[in-house]
Amino acid sequence: MNSREDKHRILILGASGFLGNAIYKELCSYFKTFGTYRTPNNQLEKNNHFFHYNIEEDDVYEILDIVKPTVIISALRGDFAFQFIAHKHVAEYVFSRKIKFIFLSSANVFDAYSKYPSYEQDKTLSHSIYGHFKIKIENMLLRLPKSQIAILRLPMVFGSNSPRIQKIVQDINDKTPIEVFPNLIMNVTNDSKVTQQIHYIINRNKSGIFHSGSSDLVHHDEFIKEIIASLNLKNAIYKQVYTTNNDRYLAVLPKYNLLPKNLQLTSHSIIETLKI
Repeated sequence: MNSREDKHRILILGASGFLGNAIYKELCSYFKTFGTYRTPNNQLEKNNHFFHYNIEEDDVYEILDIVKPTVIISALRGDFAFQFIAHKHVAEYVFSRKIKFIFLSSANVFDAYSKYPSYEQDKTLSHSIYGHFKIKIENMLLRLPKSQIAILRLPMVFGSNSPRIQKIVQDINDKTPIEVFPNLIMNVTNDSKVTQQIHYIINRNKSGIFHSGSSDLVHHDEFIKEIIASLNLKNAIYKQVYTTNNDRYLAVLPKYNLLPKNLQLTSHSIIETLKI
C-alpha cells in the first residue's frame, strides 16, 4: 500500500445500498474505509467500520467526529428534505476541514432539456422533483472551493445485482409488463465502472464535474431488450411508454473533464458484463 492510499480515511454515506456497497468493496482493500447503513443489519452491526445512520433522526456530525474522514462519498438515498440538511452539514464539515467531498448526482439534473445530450458545463434545469433536488445539492457544493469537490453525474446504472436488473427479472417471473421508452435516447453505466472512476478520482486527487456514462447513446427500449436477450430470459412482456412524439435525450456525455480510456465504457461492454 503506498503512502498516498494509506493516508486516506474514506466515509461512504449510504454504504449499504447498491452503489454505496459497490464503492465500499472497491475501496476497502486500499484505504481505511467506513460506511453508514440505515436498515438494521446484524452483519453490519458487528463490523466496526459501519455506523447505523438514519438521516431523519441522527446527526451526521457524530459519525464525522468518530471517523475523521479525509474523503466523504455520498451515495445517500431517502427523504429529500432530510438529505438536503445532511448534505449541508457535510458541506460545512468539508469546508472547515479542507477535505474532499464526492457526490453522486444524476443525469436528471438535465431532464428539462430533451433535444440534445448534456455536457459538464451546460446549465442544469429539471422538471422532475428528483432532478431539482440533485441540482439543489450540486449548487450548494459548487460554492465550495473547486479542489474540494467532485460531482459525478450518473445516467441509468446497471449491474448484475442492480435494482434495475432485479426488477426486470421479477417482472418477467410475475408476467408483469416491463416499461420501455422507445423515444428515450440515453447513455448508461454500471456499478464496477463507477467505482473504478471514484477510485481514480481519489488516487489522483481529481476534482470538478464528471459525466461518467457510456461514450455511445442507446434507445431505452432497445437496450432493455438487449439486456433481456443477454440474460437468456424468456417470455418478457413489454409496455411501450411514449412521453413525447419525438425522440428525447437524457444523456450525460463528457467533453472537458475526460477520464482515462480504461475508465470509459460503451453500452455494449455493459451488456457483456451481464452475460451469464
